[in-house]
Amino acid sequence: QLQLVESGGGSVQPGASLRLSCSSPEFSLADSAVAWFREAPGKGREAISCISRAGNISTFHVDSIQGRFTVYRDNAKHTVSLHLDSLRPEDSAVYYCAGKFVRDRRPTYCPRDSTSNYPAWGQGTHVTVSS
Repeated sequence: QLQLVESGGGSVQPGASLRLSCSSPEFSLADSAVAWFREAPGKGREAISCISRAGNISTFHVDSIQGRFTVYRDNAKHTVSLHLDSLRPEDSAVYYCAGKFVRDRRPTYCPRDSTSNYPAWGQGTHVTVSS
């Protein structure tokens, strides 16, 4: 199974920001649509956003995120980042990046928000927001 690697999680106070990063030692993210999900204790894995090869963003996230999270792509660095701003305690979760090789699809394509649409996953990075 193709693997991704997340980094950048940590413990912060409410209102702080974090930058999560996703990369792959096995394949080029430039040929993939990459999405971010999160999973809080006792809850299911929920989709946040997907970024296409061309940089188009599909927003899946729950209303509570309300534009505080933004996904970016840096093909020169072979990374996809998720910027988390104005963090709240309810944002505490394990954050995952997930990818799908889509070089045969149009550059603006992103799969829908189901986890089954993304065959490659990272191990997750923990984000804890508390005072």
